[in-house]
Amino acid sequence: MTDYFPFDPRPKPASSPVPPGATDCQFHVFGPPDIYPVRPGAAYEMPQATIAKALAMHKVLGISRGVIVQPTTYGIDHSAFLDALAQAGPDYRGCVIAAALTECSEAELERLDAAGVRGARFNFLGAVNLAPDEKSLQRAFGRARELGWHIKVQPGQSGILDSVALYQETDLPVVIDHMGRPDLRDASGKATVDKVVELLGRGNFWVLLSNGHKISRSGPPWSDAVPVAQAYIAAAPDKVLWASDWPHPLSTSQPPNDGDLLDLLFRYTDDGRTMRRILVDNPARLFGFG
Repeated sequence: MTDYFPFDPRPKPASSPVPPGATDCQFHVFGPPDIYPVRPGAAYEMPQATIAKALAMHKVLGISRGVIVQPTTYGIDHSAFLDALAQAGPDYRGCVIAAALTECSEAELERLDAAGVRGARFNFLGAVNLAPDEKSLQRAFGRARELGWHIKVQPGQSGILDSVALYQETDLPVVIDHMGRPDLRDASGKATVDKVVELLGRGNFWVLLSNGHKISRSGPPWSDAVPVAQAYIAAAPDKVLWASDWPHPLSTSQPPNDGDLLDLLFRYTDDGRTMRRILVDNPARLFGFG
């Protein structure tokens, strides 16, 4: 198992306050391996990244709602995930990995739905080796439709263009993670951004303004990521979301402090109404917050 860099254990507040009801639309939680066994072949594990530390980070940032996304580390063993949802309380929702839709029993899916799960994540990142084939993907889409769940797409290392044909025609709500992961080194990055903008125009696609620091090629303060996020906000301000992606899995360098990542969002827009849409109103619609 590859060693990756850990999260900053001392989160600091952002430079500006967030509106009440601010939502972290993707973070992951883990726990001790003697309680929550890691699946064979997992790409990584982060047992120190517990729900207690996640909630403490949210408190510092002023975040009061969130979406816990099942890490690939546990596959379809939802023990840590469900314990975390129970501890986080009613202002938190969940998203499982796509395999749950085709491999879990009806009873388990009903239990997940009752616990607050509202979506399933399809992972095209090669490092985790869980990319679905077209047949299983279509079966999973059908089950997600029956449950009333959205789907999430973790783009591959080169962005969404390699896999977008598999899901671009669906009528399900689709969340594209990590800004579509455009490669800002060459023209393919612009093609990825243009494709995300096109998808946002369809009405059922959303984009997660997360990992701007990872797609950046310029380094802190990640200025080259700002125009990408601004293009998405301009195209569909009611379809953009924000996430910390804590505890920043698969980081090959030291992740930034989460307060700095929230400050990056404030560089994407300085309009208070737009900020409220991104942090409060848009997540409330998609995830069913009151």
